[in-house]
Amino acid sequence: MSGARTTAGGARTMRVGRRTVEIHRPEKVLFPAGDNGGGAKSPAYTKGDLVAYYRAVAPFVLPHLRDRPLMLERHPDGIGGPQFMQKNTPEHYPEWIERAEVSKEGGTVTHTLCQDSATLVLLADQACLTVHRWLSRVGRLDHPDRLVFDLDPSRGDDFPVVREAARLLGELLDELRLPSALMTTGSRGLHVVVPLAGRHDFDVVRAFARDVADTLAAAHPDRLTTAARKKDRGDRLYLDVQRNAYAQTAVAPFSVRALPGAPVAVPLAWDQLDEPDLDAQRWTIENAVEQGKANPWAGLMGRGRALGPARRRLDALRGRLADS
Repeated sequence: MSGARTTAGGARTMRVGRRTVEIHRPEKVLFPAGDNGGGAKSPAYTKGDLVAYYRAVAPFVLPHLRDRPLMLERHPDGIGGPQFMQKNTPEHYPEWIERAEVSKEGGTVTHTLCQDSATLVLLADQACLTVHRWLSRVGRLDHPDRLVFDLDPSRGDDFPVVREAARLLGELLDELRLPSALMTTGSRGLHVVVPLAGRHDFDVVRAFARDVADTLAAAHPDRLTTAARKKDRGDRLYLDVQRNAYAQTAVAPFSVRALPGAPVAVPLAWDQLDEPDLDAQRWTIENAVEQGKANPWAGLMGRGRALGPARRRLDALRGRLADS
């Protein structure tokens, strides 16, 4: 933890931008060493390692977090202990942490906003391993500027099926003239993200996403499905569009997952889909910074589209398929 100083109480302070953040028990192991699957051994990682990672990737992750309400996945005793999902911002958080009060059924929730590196480091000190963010921003919470397809395999060893589904979905989105971005989840599958102009509400966006997924599944019924119930999917890959709803979240790029080896969700370039060693957990806190420096989504998230033209193209395509 470069730049940290030890205080009298055993914690360390770290200067991050204009803020001083206190890091408690940086030596605490959050990811024990062990079997990472397939016979590979993963090293142990401490809270100090997590803090150092999030500080290093802050320039890459913050553009995907700013002004978005967050849901924080915290593991105070590491990945082997209890976890909880934090929506409300605790009162003990510093005043400089920005917040967003969001209306929900039955009341309001005061979500944390991550606007700067200091906030990201503080969240790591709170053993927040994974950051899940809304697909819309404060000020226009009912109008998402991201659409997410979650490609969820029926088994963890089905990554070749995930690759093929991503290719097919990317080709369909190209046909609809929508820009799209690819991301590992750090868990089992891939996300395909479409930047939006924010002109439509969640109901319109989710209906469009569902029709895209249904069209693709109908063209490949032996490999793909939109069945929400696991018992109805069989061995087919699930094209999940349920994240495209108000108050739902998706894992943020460069978030660490609570799995052995500390895998990370990272943006990809589409040509990386052809790399033979690609899988959902290829990047970890050891090497994800290099993927950030490569900037595979350069300029893409600023190309948000309205869905009207794409909807007309999709309806025309569905009509042709119905007639064939």
